[in-house]
Amino acid sequence: MRFLAQRKRFRDLSEQEVLALAISSEEDDARIYRGYAETLRTDFPATAKIFDGMAAEEDTHRARLIALHESRFGHVIPLIRREHVAGYYARRPIWLVENLGIDRIRSEAEAMERDAERFYLAAAARTTDSATRKLLGDLAAAEAGHQNTAAELSETHLSGDIKTDEDATAHRQFILTWVQPGLAGLMDGSVSTLAPIFATAFATQDTWTTFLVGVAASVGAGISMGFTEAASDDGELSGRGSPLKRGLASGIMTTVGGLGHALPYLIPEFWTATSLAFLIVFFELWAIAWIQNKYMETPFFRAAFQVVLGGALVLGAGILIGSG
Repeated sequence: MRFLAQRKRFRDLSEQEVLALAISSEEDDARIYRGYAETLRTDFPATAKIFDGMAAEEDTHRARLIALHESRFGHVIPLIRREHVAGYYARRPIWLVENLGIDRIRSEAEAMERDAERFYLAAAARTTDSATRKLLGDLAAAEAGHQNTAAELSETHLSGDIKTDEDATAHRQFILTWVQPGLAGLMDGSVSTLAPIFATAFATQDTWTTFLVGVAASVGAGISMGFTEAASDDGELSGRGSPLKRGLASGIMTTVGGLGHALPYLIPEFWTATSLAFLIVFFELWAIAWIQNKYMETPFFRAAFQVVLGGALVLGAGILIGSG
């Protein structure tokens, strides 16, 4: 709370400070847009041009604001930034947004301009000083103009075909970075853990022991798959994306796949737990087939045949070994 007490309220700012705050905000937004452009330039060059244009527009407004400040208050601009003002709209760091996909970056840019416009309009409505009201109104109009500029730049650089191509690239990147390693992990966790879990179940008919073996097999397989995926390809040449993301997707889904049919053995009664585990295995295998069909474009019945047959063989081997 001490930090908040040291922040100045917007209504307590002088006209010079409001102008200085607007200048620093324009500078920050220009940097953010250039950061987006550099992040997207390789895979989405057309969208990168949009953000280059928006950054240039921010530079133009910043220059006009500086000229206005010099004419009214002189050459020394007070140091005041967003974090110095309580309640002022914040910007998310680029690294929190760039990992969420091109559509999220586009929507974030639109939200940036809307937030700034709403803030200046609300601030202008609360002031009784005509000069301050005019200044804040001009800033709100400038932010609205930024939104129009963004729309015009989108029309210039993003034709229908280019937008379709960029969306296809983004979808492909999503598949390579998240779906493919996650699916591999889910398959490994769901299928490879069937044998040790059900072998233990039928050998001991002890649900707690089976549960412990299931958790150990699932977590161990998840760690192994995660590290293997992350270490096997740094993504630089293959274009499969961050090894950390792929490792997390693979490791987590491997663990989830194994835990699905291990958790029923928390039920003390053996056959109740085993029947529920069989049912969960059935749904796991069909879910894998559905994901393969939806995201990997594998014909559904072929995917179902491969996954269900493979799972049934592993399940049968585990039961046979445990019963023997």
